[in-house]
Amino acid sequence: MTRYIIRRLLYLIPLFLGILIIVFAATRVAGDPVRLMTAMNPHITEEARNNLTAYYGLDKPLWHQFLIYLANLLKGDLGNSYVIRGGIEVTSLIGDYIWPTMLLQIVSIILALLIAIPVGVISARRKYSKTDVTVTTTSLLGTCIPIFYMGIIVILIFAYYLGWFPAGGYVTVISESKDYFLGSRTLDIIWHMVLPVAVLTFALLAPIVLLIRSSMLEVLKQDYVLAARANGLNDRKVVYKHALRNALIPVVTYVGIYFGAMLAGAPITETVFNWPGVGRLFVQATNRLDFPVIMGITVIITLMTLIANLITDLTYGYIDPRIRVE
Repeated sequence: MTRYIIRRLLYLIPLFLGILIIVFAATRVAGDPVRLMTAMNPHITEEARNNLTAYYGLDKPLWHQFLIYLANLLKGDLGNSYVIRGGIEVTSLIGDYIWPTMLLQIVSIILALLIAIPVGVISARRKYSKTDVTVTTTSLLGTCIPIFYMGIIVILIFAYYLGWFPAGGYVTVISESKDYFLGSRTLDIIWHMVLPVAVLTFALLAPIVLLIRSSMLEVLKQDYVLAARANGLNDRKVVYKHALRNALIPVVTYVGIYFGAMLAGAPITETVFNWPGVGRLFVQATNRLDFPVIMGITVIITLMTLIANLITDLTYGYIDPRIRVE
């Protein structure tokens, strides 16, 4: 196991480096951040623009810029933002925004799993029944509706027309006329989380339910399941202890990929609900061509994805004893 982990980690190094090179080159091709940040200043001179370009190190050849960035990255330095918060360190900036994103994403995936696993099992056990048709139809509908459209509809119904929940934000802005929900900041955050969590959970729920249903249908036909039933084992025990464990393998793959790339999927939800997370920060940085922030978030997304894939591979052997790491 130790040798396998070491081999995989060594394999991840060139993969990580390759992703960095592609993203670094793509950001530089996107445009000139100095031109963008000085576009609204009619009195700026070309000499001043050149000085800014040299200050940010953008006057050097692309390969030289990348080597400098890589050397700083090895020291744990992600650089400083160009325009956001007056040039704050990227590590501090991401640290301020990552907790709301993790809170939103982790709560959503946990709720989705808690709902999807029993629903998917019931749907598979009652194949072609009214329950199964309802579950599969709803799941297919959930996979087809874009998450931003679903978010807008939810905001219109529950925030605008009914007024039950806030339309966006992380917490109520304290003023003379408005206080925290029920006087508690924690409850206020939960109140603001309801709509984005509901949308994210439904979006995650749909594919997981379909995965569990299809996987369970396949596993329930296996010889060992039929043999367990023939030996008189309780049907519930056969389904949940023996069949479900093996049926979870594709779900583990999906969840592992999602968990690793959760920051990559955050911009849409966080923009729709005005949620102050890393996703919204990434959109702001992209619109303003803030290269250090874009690269910093990309580095974290890449590391999370690669590590999550490694953990997923190791989890296979625990779920299914027939799978062994060699």
